[in-house]
Amino acid sequence: MTDSIDELREDALRALEEIRDDDALRVWRSQFLGRRGAVGKLFGAIGSMPQDERAAYGQGVNALQRELDAAYTEREALIQSQMLARDLEEGEIDISLPAHPQRRGGLHPATRTHREFQTIWADMGFQVYHSRDVEADDFNFTLLNLPPHHPARDMQDTFYTKDSRVLLRTHTSPGQIRAMREFGDGGTKPIRVILPGMCYRQEQVTARSEIQFTQVEGLAIGRNIRMSDLKGTIAEFAKRMYHPEAKVRFRASYFPFTEPSMEVDVECFLCGGEGCRVCKYTGWLEIAGSGMVHPTVLRNGGYDPNVWSGFAFGMGPERITMLKHGIQDIRYFWGNDLRFLQQF
Repeated sequence: MTDSIDELREDALRALEEIRDDDALRVWRSQFLGRRGAVGKLFGAIGSMPQDERAAYGQGVNALQRELDAAYTEREALIQSQMLARDLEEGEIDISLPAHPQRRGGLHPATRTHREFQTIWADMGFQVYHSRDVEADDFNFTLLNLPPHHPARDMQDTFYTKDSRVLLRTHTSPGQIRAMREFGDGGTKPIRVILPGMCYRQEQVTARSEIQFTQVEGLAIGRNIRMSDLKGTIAEFAKRMYHPEAKVRFRASYFPFTEPSMEVDVECFLCGGEGCRVCKYTGWLEIAGSGMVHPTVLRNGGYDPNVWSGFAFGMGPERITMLKHGIQDIRYFWGNDLRFLQQF
């Protein structure tokens, strides 16, 4: 029986050395290692052998099977490498072609606008300051000249926690107080910061409103800062953000934490001011609310309003992004629909 194992080993290895392609290799594997192949027949003969010879014979057949498996794997690798070399020589494979491209992620459209905002304001001397999302009622309202029962509180439907003194911020303005107290050194140093971040309001979700959105707040405190400084700063931002010849206009408005207050419009960058569906045929797009920091807010931030003055502004990156790209529904920003996000 040992002779039959040795003879089969020699026949199989000799036949394997002569194989030059995949088809012949598959035939060889079926002939020797297949379920009904030569090695399988040797296993089948074990049952007809004397009891005392079965163990040694079975070990020999197992060793043969492992040896032929290893030889098959080695021959397969050799044939593959030879075929690849032949294809390269004959020019069938162009190794200069790029590999399969990997799909890469992209920045969220609101994030792209945020980064553009931050780059522009940083160039204009403003430091980025990140404030907290969960705020105290005092910072979100009271210290911003919105004491309890102030009617303007009704303008913002607020998410309160179980502790009515703690809430999700409704705007980024609380960061103004924190920035003044942190960087103002007791009301003795000028500051210029922008405060980007997420805001939350308990509103009905529609194509124009969401329960969460982002804002970019701006604050400048110094000596002898005037309304003309605010107008010039906003106008310069509009030119850098939209167009070097961008025109802006200012409309009187009301915010509890600024006085006087104004809304800022920029000439529609889609129609050039001629009027279109996006600007509702007015030729203007609203981009910000702004004003001179209210003396009460300055005082709460640690500054003497008789010595120091400042201006503040707030912008909505989602609104700007919607206008620039003609997006009709703000819910796309947080819906995580790849069909929408992959466009950016």
